[in-house]
Amino acid sequence: MQIGELAKRTALTVDAIRFYEKRRLLPKPVRSAGRFRLYTDDDMERVRFIQQVQGLGFSLVEIRELIDLRTHRVDACESMRRLLNGKLSDVRAKMQELKGLESELTTDLRKCTQELKCRLRHAAGSCPVLEQVAGAR
Repeated sequence: MQIGELAKRTALTVDAIRFYEKRRLLPKPVRSAGRFRLYTDDDMERVRFIQQVQGLGFSLVEIRELIDLRTHRVDACESMRRLLNGKLSDVRAKMQELKGLESELTTDLRKCTQELKCRLRHAAGSCPVLEQVAGAR
């Protein structure tokens, strides 16, 4: 199949497929007599694999390593375990950052709610959250 058909079947752009080739995630395709790139079902399966592991948060460098592991299957389980542990650590760190952000946003929202309730009884004051941010500079 030509690059346009591969793009259509994988819901990618032609540029994305070329990008994967440049990054050596896809092997160089054979060319037709007219110099069109020709792809196989194996290439399509590899593109789908790339999409799946990208969705799990793996970087292109990590994906290249995963492809090598899949291709050569030498000590794949131990290497995969190492990669998964690293990815899990990254996810846990991001979750901690997000929990901190959630806490800050909840606190700021509470301040805004209190200010708005206060405005019902008194003259409007400045936004306490904006004042806090301006004071933090």
